[in-house]
Amino acid sequence: MRIFKFGGASVKDANGVRNLLKVLDYEGITDTLLVVSAMGKMTNAFEEVVHSYLYKKANLTSSLKSVKEYHVNIVKELFEKENPIFDEIQKLLESLQDFLVQNTSKDYNYIYDQVVSYGELLSTKVISAFLEKEKIANQWLDIRTILKTDSNYRNATVDWEETISNSEKLDRDTLYITQGFISRDQKGDTTTLGREGSDYTAGILAYCLDAESVTIWKDVAGVLNADPRVFEETVLLENISYQEAIEMAFYGASVIHPKTIKPLENKRIPLYVRSFEDLENTGTKVSKGIDLHPKTNCFIVKKNQILVSISTNDFSFMVEENISDIFKLLHDFKLKVNLIQNSAISFSVCLEDGYQNFSKFYKKLHPNFKVKYNTNITLFTVRHFDADSIQNIQRKGDVLLQQTSRETVQLAIAEKK
Repeated sequence: MRIFKFGGASVKDANGVRNLLKVLDYEGITDTLLVVSAMGKMTNAFEEVVHSYLYKKANLTSSLKSVKEYHVNIVKELFEKENPIFDEIQKLLESLQDFLVQNTSKDYNYIYDQVVSYGELLSTKVISAFLEKEKIANQWLDIRTILKTDSNYRNATVDWEETISNSEKLDRDTLYITQGFISRDQKGDTTTLGREGSDYTAGILAYCLDAESVTIWKDVAGVLNADPRVFEETVLLENISYQEAIEMAFYGASVIHPKTIKPLENKRIPLYVRSFEDLENTGTKVSKGIDLHPKTNCFIVKKNQILVSISTNDFSFMVEENISDIFKLLHDFKLKVNLIQNSAISFSVCLEDGYQNFSKFYKKLHPNFKVKYNTNITLFTVRHFDADSIQNIQRKGDVLLQQTSRETVQLAIAEKK
């Protein structure tokens, strides 16, 4: 069985949906399961719905209207007016509005998961209906009936045993259209796997179904050695080992979700990253074997980082006890650490504040430690670096912290404006 994952960029409009059909015509549909993200930037749009609902009620109606119009306009381009998909879209949006009226929780993360998940539900309904219209038999699958997790909203942990058991019920002769990113806990509430989690969904299903392969369809030729939006010259990486892919994803390479690789490596299931615009291009293969081909510098960029330097009030050494306390707070406030460096009297971390908890972390830490921090920091990571690659990054601004290991150098930089 093959798992195909289509991201938001691949189905951002009516032409994108039609192009998905071209991909299936080219690749075939036998023994295939599709995992699809929300269309275009709809995850951002649903995040705006959440924000309006909690903090700016006056904007809620317009936020919901924007979401509805986006999907209806795509559907109008793809279907005749009498197609049942119009009612399906309306039912889903009414279900969302019902939740917003009936909800009594104030938990942002819980509300986020219940609302943002509609992006995937809507996109897969549209694609399933379009394929039916084009005489391609398929079954829309609510992934939440298969993929079970704990209740850690916005970053749920998979219940592998139950998910594997549920996956065994799937008919391998059926073309399923299902959602990435979303799942369900034991209480029956929707959870999500973390932003960009659709890749991870594909990896989970591949593991559970002993898939032949996973293909992620992107708007780029494959995995590049650098983000073309940041670097002028890039190189297509034709082959990457599982280990190298895990390292790159850990440091923030956005093409592959960090959690995707491990379940594939455990069963040696190859991952392909290919362009939905150039179907003859074989793209990138991630598998057991060559670490990296061609061997070249790989640049990974993470923006909007916070560089924090911490020392004790009494100038004593930063030892295990101090660091343990700090890491507990980092964990409690869900601050993701991307770089660590410590000396005898200070401890520095470069982190990202995905849950907007840094101010709470600072207030908790400040009475017991001296804390300095810089915001809007860019963290550059260079895998397989050489002297020239480091110098090129250093020219981008003021280097506030640099750390070098055998294969990797990281630089926290306040970029020049």
